[in-house]
Amino acid sequence: MSRQISRQNLSRLLSALAVLGGLGAAVSSLTSPSWAQGLPGLTIFSGVDRANQLSWRMDFDGVPGGTDRYRLRIPSKKMEFAVEQFSITYPDTYKGEFDTDDIEVKVNGDRVDLNEVTWDPENRIIEIYPQTPVPADTRVELVLSQVRNPNRVGTHYFNALVRSPGDLPLMRYVGTWILTIGTRS
Repeated sequence: MSRQISRQNLSRLLSALAVLGGLGAAVSSLTSPSWAQGLPGLTIFSGVDRANQLSWRMDFDGVPGGTDRYRLRIPSKKMEFAVEQFSITYPDTYKGEFDTDDIEVKVNGDRVDLNEVTWDPENRIIEIYPQTPVPADTRVELVLSQVRNPNRVGTHYFNALVRSPGDLPLMRYVGTWILTIGTRS
């Protein structure tokens, strides 16, 4: 028996290896932190029920100490009532900075006019007041631009709270964005 590999079999083997190598590169690029940044993915032991985890994205990879843009999303199914105020609370471990002049609200992809945006760093809350209430059952994206990321790597839980027209002045919890700073390799 000859242990020789025919030229045709060698060609097939090399083609198969090339395809496998290409697939491996494609899969590794899809799972890199910069691509996955902000996608809910699989979160284990977060303490937040999966149904309450909101999707988000950082446009500039969440580099510690860098300037970034946060896209904090609220799906239409979470917008059960019209909303006249959005509030974002964050933990004392988050040492970033926000620019209230560079915060916007998008409803179903369209920017809406705002009456006021306030940031209270002492109480760790951002309050956003649209000019007109945002209708129920709409997709909302809170866009925070010119954010200065904290200098330290970490995971931070940002909570979404809303108030509807005619509500008692109590905020309703909508969900939590689990943001991660400094995961890029």
